[in-house]
Amino acid sequence: RMLLQPDDSLQILAPVEADVGFYACNASNALGSDSVSIAVTLAGKPLIKASRATVINTESPAVTVDIGSTVKTIQRANVTISCQVAGVPEAEVTWFKNKVKLSSAHHLHDGLLLIANVSLSDQGLYSCKAANLHGEVTESSQLLVLEPPQPLPYLEELTAVLSSSGTSTHSVLTSPSGTKMTISPGSSVLIGCAVDGHPTPNITWLYSGEPLSVRHHLLAAGRILQILNISDAPDGEFSCLAQNEAGSLMQKTSLAIQEYLWSVDKLVACSASCGHKGVQLPQLRCLLDGAEVNISHCKEKPKPALQPIACNRRDCPSRWMVTSWSPCTRSCGGGIQMRRVTCQRLTAKGSSVPMSNEACAQVSKHPVDTQSCNRQPCVEWVASSWSQCNGPCIGPRLAVQHRQVFCQTKDGTTVSSDQCSALPRPLSTQNCWSDICGVHWRVSLWTVCTATSGNSGFQSRRVDCVHVRTNKPVLEHHCSWRPRPANWQRCNITPCENGTLLRGGAAVQQRAEGISRAISQKCSSGPC
Repeated sequence: RMLLQPDDSLQILAPVEADVGFYACNASNALGSDSVSIAVTLAGKPLIKASRATVINTESPAVTVDIGSTVKTIQRANVTISCQVAGVPEAEVTWFKNKVKLSSAHHLHDGLLLIANVSLSDQGLYSCKAANLHGEVTESSQLLVLEPPQPLPYLEELTAVLSSSGTSTHSVLTSPSGTKMTISPGSSVLIGCAVDGHPTPNITWLYSGEPLSVRHHLLAAGRILQILNISDAPDGEFSCLAQNEAGSLMQKTSLAIQEYLWSVDKLVACSASCGHKGVQLPQLRCLLDGAEVNISHCKEKPKPALQPIACNRRDCPSRWMVTSWSPCTRSCGGGIQMRRVTCQRLTAKGSSVPMSNEACAQVSKHPVDTQSCNRQPCVEWVASSWSQCNGPCIGPRLAVQHRQVFCQTKDGTTVSSDQCSALPRPLSTQNCWSDICGVHWRVSLWTVCTATSGNSGFQSRRVDCVHVRTNKPVLEHHCSWRPRPANWQRCNITPCENGTLLRGGAAVQQRAEGISRAISQKCSSGPC
């Protein structure tokens, strides 16, 4: 039923439902090719020309595809989706993004949809629905936005991993131009590959252009390379290759071992100018890459063996030799001390040879051999006579007496007490016997309680300081070395008990100064 005519036209005889569709005519020659399609329809549900191709655009600023295609394109490109519809009667075309109807502002003529200046927010499923009175049909295209790998200034995962590592762990980021880090032997390093892209780039680590060995660890989904306990300086570069459908990016870094070394340099100055003990040692320096640094950086490195070298082993010029000063002839008031002064010469063999004083006098002045000493004046403690024994009483017949103590020189001049501080200081206060202190407290009997039966009251007594010998009262301060007895107290009177009247609630004995007196008395023993 389909005939190809001599003029290259196609004839369809008695079309049926199965013949409905799009027919394409392709023409080509040595200069190129072209294609034209036409829809054959019958009265009925619309027909949409759809494609199942996947179109990837990484360079062109504009791309046009048929509905049904999967489109992957770079950002900022213009994407046109064509929805070619056939049907009788003519179908109405409606566009949707993620099942949400789009406004007509996005539509172009002849069923075209333009997505201009594509960004990540434009990603989604775009659908074209064609509908007439016989029915409707829908075809969709998936739009994916590509972003080639781009370097980032930081890597959040690197900060998190570094915070949980030890103090000997360092971190460095790779870069397109290459970075460099200097570390000490035994350190560990975290190398970060800070890149971004869409879809998320796949990262491959290389060393000197070759895939990395399995002895290294990859962290944070391959974005961090961990190298533990570095002992030798790597000769090549560490690189991370980030790839996705939009492109690739290579970033790199190199590591250098920072090693401190001892260096044996010129000799230090000789320890002596003459004699037999002069030596000098080679000077040690701590170097880093040939530059001198603080010697503390090399403290963990073994020092090289240094051999002392003899120097200036020759006879010394004649010089004065002195002994220690003798003890001073006096401890105060001016004395004399002496020492011995001789002229000698120290030989290269270490022996001393006596020389004439004239030999040393040509070199230096004769040192003094006598000097005065202990020129401070001689002092002593001097005490006055004791005062009368009439001070405050501190016990029975015991008082205190005083005298003045001062520091003076041998000629009687009074000076500061500090000048006598090295000498034992005489007492300025002592105890003494005094008749006036022969006293004690004397108390009388308690008076009758002022309370009535069953109530409380008080009672008093006389308290005097009296002399033991005369038994006469004296001033109370003479008895102050003992506590003064109370001269009143609270009391109460309770009912008779077995014929005894109680004061203070009990039958008690009063004791004062060794004398006992009853404070209870007989009373009526009749029935209560």
